[in-house]
Amino acid sequence: MTKKNTNADQLISVIISGIEDVKGKEINILDLREIENTVCDYFIICEGTSNTQVNAIVNSVQKKVSKELKDHPWHTEGLDNAEWVLMDYVNVVVHVFQKQIRQYYDIESLWGDAKTTVIQTSY
Repeated sequence: MTKKNTNADQLISVIISGIEDVKGKEINILDLREIENTVCDYFIICEGTSNTQVNAIVNSVQKKVSKELKDHPWHTEGLDNAEWVLMDYVNVVVHVFQKQIRQYYDIESLWGDAKTTVIQTSY
């Protein structure tokens, strides 16, 4: 059991690093483990300022996770319009939004019972 959490912690750390490499904004981690009937253990939510930056964040995360952990998303969707891209790493799901789409869907409120960790960035 501990190994699973360590792997999730490593994955989260590498994902956050990939987001920060291309200056993704407003990074939050939602811990869903205490909530019944969830689809995964963690959501990582961030935003980009344009389609180009959303795509850059997705590419950065994929490359970094592939290189450092030899892992890849089980499923990715939303790349066509790059307003909301979802990357499914099974226990960790990454949501990369454009700001207006993030505000509209407000998934942090939908998962309001989750423990939220806000990642502070220096850019």
